[in-house]
Amino acid sequence: MQTDVTPQRSRFIARVRGRLIVSCQALEDEPLHGADIMARMALAAAQGGAVAIRANGVDDIRAIRQTVDLPIIGLYKSGDQGIYITPTIDHALAVLSAGADVVAFDATNRPRPNGETITGIIAAIHERGGLALADVSTFDEGMAAQSAGADFVAPTLAGYTAYSTQLDGPDFALITRLVAELATPIIAEGRIRTPDEATQALQTGALAVVVGSAITRPQLITAEFARALPQVTEQNLTPDEK
Repeated sequence: MQTDVTPQRSRFIARVRGRLIVSCQALEDEPLHGADIMARMALAAAQGGAVAIRANGVDDIRAIRQTVDLPIIGLYKSGDQGIYITPTIDHALAVLSAGADVVAFDATNRPRPNGETITGIIAAIHERGGLALADVSTFDEGMAAQSAGADFVAPTLAGYTAYSTQLDGPDFALITRLVAELATPIIAEGRIRTPDEATQALQTGALAVVVGSAITRPQLITAEFARALPQVTEQNLTPDEK
């Protein structure tokens, strides 16, 4: 039996419209990995003005749910190739059981495990009263996700599939086209690193903007500074010092 998630969708839209969602994630090989640390990261994001959190894995989602009173976009990363963001219905249901309000899942045009479909995973999420956020890499995938019943679409995977446009920064052209041509609300996400980029993403008409690594991965932020300084040093060297 299909559950009507319209009230949940309306509440979430009202909560996040025009605001910042922070992605608090750390994989097993990262120094901040751990549910307690991610819960503190989510608390810091909330204190800074985030209106929702994107989080990976049941342990992190549970810890964040106990720490902050914000909507949670949950996902479940399994593997590191092909479809690995909430690849199956079982992963999606685990995310909901952990306390997520919205389930983010890979909605790219690639084969899903167990022969599952985008329509099937969205239906399963709705049956549990959750909302479905389709992570896509192209415009056509966004259109397909809308047709399948996704509540939200995000270009999270633009540049991360072999057939999508490869850019160093946000794919503003894709965000703009998705906003212009889809009726489904668009959540801007993907390599957004600065307040100016976040502002530009919202100016396209996106519902909200997600920022992750630029806020919550200090090893990557540090690396950007570390790479920049030697360039300045090289410019200031005299000919004898070079």
